[in-house]
Amino acid sequence: MSVHPLRIFSGTAHPELAAEVSQHLGVPLGKSTARRLPDSEIHVMIDEVVRDQDIFLVQTCCAPVNDNLVELLLYLDAFRRASAHSVSLVIPYFPYARQDRMARGREAISARVVANLLETMGANRVIFIDIHNRAIQGFFNIPVDPLSAMPLLAAYFRKPEYADAAIVSPDVGRAGLAGRYAELTNLPLVVMHKRRTSFSTTETAHVVGDITGRRPIIIDDLMAGGSVLRQIDALYERGAQGKACFAVTHPVLLPTALSYLDEDDRIEKLVVTNTIPVPPEKRHPKIEVLSVAPMLAEIIQHIHQGRSISAKLVLS
Repeated sequence: MSVHPLRIFSGTAHPELAAEVSQHLGVPLGKSTARRLPDSEIHVMIDEVVRDQDIFLVQTCCAPVNDNLVELLLYLDAFRRASAHSVSLVIPYFPYARQDRMARGREAISARVVANLLETMGANRVIFIDIHNRAIQGFFNIPVDPLSAMPLLAAYFRKPEYADAAIVSPDVGRAGLAGRYAELTNLPLVVMHKRRTSFSTTETAHVVGDITGRRPIIIDDLMAGGSVLRQIDALYERGAQGKACFAVTHPVLLPTALSYLDEDDRIEKLVVTNTIPVPPEKRHPKIEVLSVAPMLAEIIQHIHQGRSISAKLVLS
């Protein structure tokens, strides 16, 4: 049991999530201020004493990604200079996670750059949810807790109304994750072979598995432009029936994705989590949001109390 007080602080990216985590823990949300100055610089201030305390800073790095990342780094520096005992970073949506390797020569491995920044600035621990490539954990030399929203999303689809469904992986890279979904929901597995033609466009080359007579539940770690929403033609050409559902952890949801939801009546719903805030302009009637706050609160409590969390980690 730690002798250092547990404190929860929030950046400006998603204060509602931090407040919910704080409420579950029964710990008041810490007081701090972040301002955008007229010249676009960011200024942060911790508004209370944090000396010798265990700090958990909740800051998801959604758009504007660079602003939220810099704010996170400045808070980390402020906590260090204020003599906090430890600073753990809760980053539900990790920035630059899709830039995790050199696909071509002379590219930056941006996810590694972010990992180096966080570690160099003095983070004691990093917690994230459903990162695009779990190998990013190896970019760090400090403890990393790679959580997954899969149990939360899978539980949603264990209802009798989805007994005739099949879990669909949008590409081969997500087949392992989809297999775990299939186990948790006791549903068959189908894999689409997706070929990316550019940063924003993809095409489906093959479908592996029997989708005939079943409604598709397509899973993925994030949805940005919504290219996967345009790929369900291949499923219905192979005998899928009923309306399709999507289970996605991170709702980046660019305008094109919302347009696809509007235009395709075959899509029943998009079930997402609140790792990223879904503002009113993105609250499409087909979108349902589940909260990861109870999971984060439980993990934070276990870490602070020095208890094992290995049984609670479900890697993608």
